[in-house]
Amino acid sequence: MPIKLEVESKLTDRYQTTVPETVRRALRLGKRDKIHYTILPEGGVMMTRAEASETNDPALDVFLGFLTRDIATHPERLHAVDPAFVQRAQSLVEGIDVDLDSPLSEENE
Repeated sequence: MPIKLEVESKLTDRYQTTVPETVRRALRLGKRDKIHYTILPEGGVMMTRAEASETNDPALDVFLGFLTRDIATHPERLHAVDPAFVQRAQSLVEGIDVDLDSPLSEENE
């Protein structure tokens, strides 16, 4: 008889949760992977690893389309970025490390 594993996680005030390690391993989930939920007729939910999608973000597609049309229509609006601006921006973030994959602290959830 197959072994049945049960695990729990809790919801934060923002309805977020951490997927328990045993579930991540069972579904072979990595950072930034997507999860697919199937709501069953009896009220349960089945969670599976979502297959990688080739589709793009529709909002990003609209924005990139806008940029493409604007550049084609008004190429005179394109200007090189001022090196002094780049240097100033780099100085503002110098020494700041950001890990986009690290979990939010409890106070930021």
